[in-house]
Amino acid sequence: MTFFERVWALVATLPRGRVLTYGQVAALLGVPRGARAVGWALRALPDALARSTPWHRVVGAGGRLSPRASGHEREQRRRLRAEGVAFRGACVDLARHGAVAVRPPRRASPPRSAARR
Repeated sequence: MTFFERVWALVATLPRGRVLTYGQVAALLGVPRGARAVGWALRALPDALARSTPWHRVVGAGGRLSPRASGHEREQRRRLRAEGVAFRGACVDLARHGAVAVRPPRRASPPRSAARR
């Protein structure tokens, strides 16, 4: 499965009224600095998948809607509001509607050798 296909599959699992940021999607897929690649993946959604994939549930850092060509920002806001998502000014209220709090994976400590005791 390609990275784009993994993005589409993850986004398809987002429940109504919940959002993730591009960075959170990337972190969940094990690419903590891949937010921009998530945006490319969503932009590349084939028409057949775009109808069934809730692309509108992925927002920018801080809950910002990402400006897109052809009025997609207005469409994204309309769809989110239809799902009951609240905004604080121009941003989604992530405290109320964020799907998960994602932190980058922690690096594992090197194992202690038995000789160091």
